[in-house]
Amino acid sequence: MEIISRVKSILVSPKEEWQTIEAENAPHAKVFTSYVVPLALIPAIAALVGYGLISSVLGIGWGIRQAIVQYVVMLGGTYITAFIINALAENFGAKKDFDRAFSLTAYAYTPMFVAGVFYLLPSLSWLASLAGGLYSLYLLYIGLQPMMKVPADRQTTYFVISLIATVVVSGILSVVFTAILLQGTFGM
Repeated sequence: MEIISRVKSILVSPKEEWQTIEAENAPHAKVFTSYVVPLALIPAIAALVGYGLISSVLGIGWGIRQAIVQYVVMLGGTYITAFIINALAENFGAKKDFDRAFSLTAYAYTPMFVAGVFYLLPSLSWLASLAGGLYSLYLLYIGLQPMMKVPADRQTTYFVISLIATVVVSGILSVVFTAILLQGTFGM
């Protein structure tokens, strides 16, 4: 039940929730196992059902592949983003602390986890990226100061550079992983 309360709070009153999260200072392994792993199942299961059963033109095998891609990308993306934010911290006068960077990333990813429900209807899957992604960026931006202690005058630059680095690294890894996993589909 604690996870539902956290999801609701970070989505509805994020500024207040960041203060609570900052005070907890939870180890990244705990946040990963108790929050990220269960929530990353939302887009994975929705992709399995949506692509494998509802839009079954390509069959259940395609749905399973999509589910695996979604799950691994969400789990890996959380770590990659946290690593990049932590690695860049000192360049922007922020406090370098991987546990805090991971919490920042994990809770900022909440809208993407929840919006993953749109994968149930593949024709609406773009909403998962658009709606979830945009609100996640907002959460990440407002969470930088309380979590990473970045000075206010450097927050926007830190956010933009972290975002660009994350998009580039995640994009490359996602393309490589998807190509490997989906190899053999469509005559590849």
